[in-house]
This record gives sequence, C-alpha cells and structure tokens, in this order.
Amino acid sequence: MNTAWMEMAAGGDAPGFGFVVTGLAVVALLLGAFILGLRHKRRRPPRPEEQPRLPDGGPVRETRERREPDEVPRGQGRLTPHELKAHGNQSDRRSATQERPRWNEGSSGSFGSGGPGGR
Repeated sequence: MNTAWMEMAAGGDAPGFGFVVTGLAVVALLLGAFILGLRHKRRRPPRPEEQPRLPDGGPVRETRERREPDEVPRGQGRLTPHELKAHGNQSDRRSATQERPRWNEGSSGSFGSGGPGGR
C-alpha cells in the first residue's frame, strides 16, 4: 500500500459523520414534535360531544342465542364471499331450539383427553 491509499481512507470519515449528525437532528425534531403534541393534547379538556354517552334505550346487554347455519348454494360454480348471503358472516335464522348442545354422558368430549371413554 502506498500513502495515496492511506490518505483516501483517512479522508473518508467526513461524509459519514455528516450523515450521523443529520440523523440525530431528525430524531431530535421528531421527539420534540411528539412531546409538543402530548402537551397540547393534555392541556385541552375533552368537549362534551367527545364524551361517551349511554344509548337511548339504556345500557346494552349481551344476548345469547343459537343460530342456524346457512347452506352454501350448490351447482352455481365458485362463489366469492360478497356473493354469499349476509356476506358469509352470520346467518339470519334463529334456531328452533335454544338449548345448548351437550356432550353425551360418559364420553370424554374430545379425542385423547384421557377421560374414561365410552360406556
């Protein structure tokens, strides 16, 4: 190696140092903007229309009901989700019986659960 290569290698730090300083300045500006935004948000009290309100009918309660699955139409070719009734999310029909399905007495309820098995 000669001295020309050493001078080129020694002088190559200036652009890298500039990138580091620029990156630190950008990070400092972003942190400052974030902190100013937090201060501004804390200072302003919420307006009445921003507050949550109860529905007119009172508090909403959970309802449990069994639903009947919709059958997929057959013989029409391939269907996309938006072509299904209710977009494939949930059926419209209530089940005739609202009793919850139960496991058979004496069965383990699943495969390999370690239960006593069949009768």
